[in-house]
Amino acid sequence: MSRIKDIKFILREYKFKKPFCIAHSSALETENIEIQLITENGIVGYGESAPSFRINGETPEMVMSLESKVREMILDKDVRHYREIFNITDTLISSPSLRAGVQFSVIDAFCKECGIEVWEFFGGAKNEIETDRTVSVRPMKERIEEAIEIYKEGFRVIKIKVGENLNEDVEAICEIYRLTRGCRYIVDANENYNPKEAVHLAKRLYSGGIDISVFEQPVNRYNIEGLRYVRFNSPFPVCADESVRSRYDALRLIKEEAIDMINIKLMKSGISDAMSIVELAKSANIRLMIGCVSESSIGINQSVQFACGMGCFDFCDLDSHLMLDESEYRGEFKQIGSKMKVG
Repeated sequence: MSRIKDIKFILREYKFKKPFCIAHSSALETENIEIQLITENGIVGYGESAPSFRINGETPEMVMSLESKVREMILDKDVRHYREIFNITDTLISSPSLRAGVQFSVIDAFCKECGIEVWEFFGGAKNEIETDRTVSVRPMKERIEEAIEIYKEGFRVIKIKVGENLNEDVEAICEIYRLTRGCRYIVDANENYNPKEAVHLAKRLYSGGIDISVFEQPVNRYNIEGLRYVRFNSPFPVCADESVRSRYDALRLIKEEAIDMINIKLMKSGISDAMSIVELAKSANIRLMIGCVSESSIGINQSVQFACGMGCFDFCDLDSHLMLDESEYRGEFKQIGSKMKVG
């Protein structure tokens, strides 16, 4: 039988190898929730929730407190009827990272029942993707050193966090560009510029001969007009991250012509909404990126399987597990430098 017999939440604590810093925020450690879904015939499906208070208003305590509620919602449901379970768990509107972990654990169990890989379930489009690595917001010298280290490790897509000091951000990007030529660059402001500042930064970089592949979330998530202003006045493609947590957010931004690209994160949208956003974006000729929050290898595995199966992402920002000090690697993919391989 494929019915769900039990579901368990296990709190896991991880430390970052070094502080992870974005504008006005830093983290030394993270608490994630491992989800184990057990079927009647003993199959275990695994998922992970990586709660983010900054993005979703979630805390680990909130997610853990929902264990009995989730058990009540899906106990005795058949994992072969995963869409029914998706519809039930979509009601967890205040905890999208929990939705993602539970929904993935259902798919994982279903695939084990059927004898297929999860990336095949999602479509089997490709068996390899390439991830970027991230340069945190740090003092100038440390940012440059981190970028050079990433380059020497063989990564050729570099994400640069910005948003605290515009002039220093421009200087850092210019120097990183000079020292790591041949890379592609994602500049991520995490909502910390106003529209005029964002356009000013983009035009200064452009006039300096610097090419940016993605200008990510330059303004506040709720400032849709501001996002649209940046899009129509920036020489670089504008990507929404924090502005898109649901398929309804994606639909609105597409209708408002506010973006060139969407960064899908399973921790923001769950599996069900992420699948919907993919199809919306493809219909509107909007490019896609897939990102992460602070997932461990078991959580990043969810996004790797999704990205490989869908095969529609121009950029993959799936490096959080590389920042964490994990005692055991648990992803069902091979990490070979910047490449992530399944199958």
